[in-house]
Amino acid sequence: MASESLYERLGGDSVINVAVDIFYQKILADPYISVFFKNVNMTKQIKKQKSFLKKILGGPHSSSGQNMREIHKHLVENMGLNDSHFDQLQSHLRSTLALVGIEQDFISETIAVTELFRDEVLNK
Repeated sequence: MASESLYERLGGDSVINVAVDIFYQKILADPYISVFFKNVNMTKQIKKQKSFLKKILGGPHSSSGQNMREIHKHLVENMGLNDSHFDQLQSHLRSTLALVGIEQDFISETIAVTELFRDEVLNK
C-alpha cells in the first residue's frame, strides 16, 4: 500500500482551501508584505496558490506551468522582495496551519516543502 501524501495527511482539499483563504487574510492585513499584492487579482491569486500547494504537497492540481522565477522577478527587481519577506510569508503559513488544527510535524513538513522554492521565488 502506498503511503499517503502530505496533502492527504493534512486533510486534502477542504483543509488546503480553508488554510489558503486564511493565509491571504493574514498577508493582506500585514503591511510588511501586503504591498506585494497591491495590484493583484486576489481571486486568481488564491486559486493559483491553492493549486500550487496541492501540487507540491502531492495532491491533485491544475498547473499553469509558469516559472516561479519569472512570476516573481519583477517583485525582486522592482519592489525588493527578499528573504525577510519570504520568512514573513512562511511565518504566516505556519500560524495558519496551526490555526486550522494541523499537527506540528505536518506543519514542519509543509514548511520544509515550501522552503524548497525560496531560491526560485527570490531569483537566487
